[in-house]
Amino acid sequence: MNLNEALEEIEKAIEEIKEKNKNVPILVEGEKDVMALQNLGISGKIITIHCGKEIANLCDYIASHYKEIIILTDWDRRGWRLCREIERNLEGRTKCITEYRLIFAKNSMVKDIEGMPSFLKNLKRKVKERRQRRLRNYKKSF
Repeated sequence: MNLNEALEEIEKAIEEIKEKNKNVPILVEGEKDVMALQNLGISGKIITIHCGKEIANLCDYIASHYKEIIILTDWDRRGWRLCREIERNLEGRTKCITEYRLIFAKNSMVKDIEGMPSFLKNLKRKVKERRQRRLRNYKKSF
């Protein structure tokens, strides 16, 4: 994985989510995911799956209140199943935006939103260190 490209993809996705989240809520698994999104600067409506409602009831609530929803369940096996179940329940009622899960899964070394703030911080540090090292090596060659 090219670290620069991964960082760019993740940062672009986060900026898009911030913009969409002004009008479109985000669905996450739990409160730690909510805190992680807030840590990433995302401040719009966030709904947790583990809020005491059955999935079908939660989906009925979402469908009755929203035309679109961003689904950011974990990208482990359980999270993928949960995402598919939610999509099936909302089919024909609410548009499910899931591409950000794919971007994060492809470009990160973590399996959930909860781990994204620290992963992103470390990724930025590594990219900066590599740039500095290349610059030093470039200067040495002259």
